[in-house]
Amino acid sequence: MIQYAVEVLKVKHIIVCGHYGCGGVGAAMQQREFGLLDNWLRHLKDIYQKYEADLAAVADDHARFDRFCELNVIEQVYHVCQTTLVQGAWRRGQELAVHGWIYGVHDGLIHDLNLTITRAEEIDALYRMVAKR
Repeated sequence: MIQYAVEVLKVKHIIVCGHYGCGGVGAAMQQREFGLLDNWLRHLKDIYQKYEADLAAVADDHARFDRFCELNVIEQVYHVCQTTLVQGAWRRGQELAVHGWIYGVHDGLIHDLNLTITRAEEIDALYRMVAKR
């Protein structure tokens, strides 16, 4: 639980790590319904709609899929940083960084998305910059 880690253990780093080839991301890209699974895919479908024009500009299907996986991590970093838990830690002056990484299932490597937020004032500018790459 993030609360225990931040408030009790005083961790200095939170890592949001997604993975390329994510089945949920792939399902969210499809224009179909999956029944109960749609409840779990709702946030991914929202992200897809938000970046649909940017993703459509990526000609290669595999590259588009990879980019959507990255955008999901970026969005989740943003959401973690917006939580009252993280905001409170920063307000108290606690050293805390939230990082966005993605795991390459195909190569076994962790890829740093160069998204590290260490204080509330960085959130919007860094989020917009990284999301536009």
